Amino acid sequence: MFKSILVAVDPSPARHCAVRTAGELARLTGAEVHVVHVAASTIAWDTVVPLEEYPEADEILKDVLGGLREIGVAARGVTVDAMTRQIPSVISLAVKEAGADLVVLSPHHRGAVAAFFNPRVSDAVSHTSPVAVLLAPEAGPAQG
Repeated sequence: MFKSILVAVDPSPARHCAVRTAGELARLTGAEVHVVHVAASTIAWDTVVPLEEYPEADEILKDVLGGLREIGVAARGVTVDAMTRQIPSVISLAVKEAGADLVVLSPHHRGAVAAFFNPRVSDAVSHTSPVAVLLAPEAGPAQG
C-alpha cells in the first residue's frame, strides 16, 4: 500500500502523534519513513527572527529518527531552515524528493480568524499535495 511515508514534525507535542501514526503505518506496510523538520523563522519589522534555533531543531529530528528506528522502521530525515510562509513548500518539495506516497502531519487547531492571518500548514499541504495527506491530531484524554 504505502512504500514511502513523509512525516513533517515541529517542536510542538503534537508531533508525537504524527510520528507514532507514521511509524505504525510503516510497520504495517513495510514503508520507509522520511522525516522533515523545519527550523522556522519569521520577519519582525526588518529583522529575521528564528522561532527555533537549529541545534534544538536538529535534536528533535534525531529524537524522532531514533524512536522510529527503535520500533524497526527504516527512517531518514532532514532539518531545513525556512521562513514560516515557506513551510508548506518545503514539505511539498520533501514529498517529491522522497517519492512519498503519503504525508503525515499534525493539525494545529485555531479559530477561523487566527487561521486567516496565520494559515495552517496542514491546510496548505492538504490542499496542494499530489499524494494522500493524513492528519494525526494530538491525543486527547479519551484517546491513547
